[in-house]
Amino acid sequence: MYYIKLVLGVLLGIAVFMFLDYALPSKNTVRITNTYNRLTSVTSSNAIFYASEDTGTVENASGQRDVRFIDTVRPNGKVFVYRNEDTGWIWPPYLKYDSANLHSEATNLKSGAGNPQWVSITAYGWRIPWLTAYPNAISIDTLSGPNERPRNWPAMIILGVLFLLLLLAWRMWAQFRQRTIDPAIQSVDDTWDNATDRVSSEAAEVRGRFSRWLDTFRGKPRK
Repeated sequence: MYYIKLVLGVLLGIAVFMFLDYALPSKNTVRITNTYNRLTSVTSSNAIFYASEDTGTVENASGQRDVRFIDTVRPNGKVFVYRNEDTGWIWPPYLKYDSANLHSEATNLKSGAGNPQWVSITAYGWRIPWLTAYPNAISIDTLSGPNERPRNWPAMIILGVLFLLLLLAWRMWAQFRQRTIDPAIQSVDDTWDNATDRVSSEAAEVRGRFSRWLDTFRGKPRK
């Protein structure tokens, strides 16, 4: 039972970590190299990584969607691609409806390697090439250089609030267990112990009577 609880706890921890890693905003320092629209196939295998149709996106009969993209290069030279979709009121609740404005802002901040303009892109999601999944850009902020690393205050605040809620829930559970569950368990244990003692006492008395009854046949005087 101990190992089952351990495995379930580890699996739950991994699931929570992956959920937060996907949903929480991240900040990356990049240089924008290109912005464009592209027809992208949204299938059942990757639809979870795209916005739903009720946010204003439209798919054609072939399941292709016109999606805005932002091509970037990181300070280490690695390329990274973001999508730029409205989120609407669905999860995650970023309430993003300005993808067109963000597209224009990203286009205006394009720069080359000779005269780079470094920016910080706030986004959520994962880049999974084999699923054609891209993180969704939320906002863009200009930076003074590639070594500037702005703090991710939104993610820090959300994690702090979640930690406080978890601490509160743990405290409430501890009080509930102390006031309700532990006394109930103790009462059951006491009842079981009393019943066991009573049964043992009655069994001992029955054995004594039976032993004395046998002694009458063995010629021993009764005690």
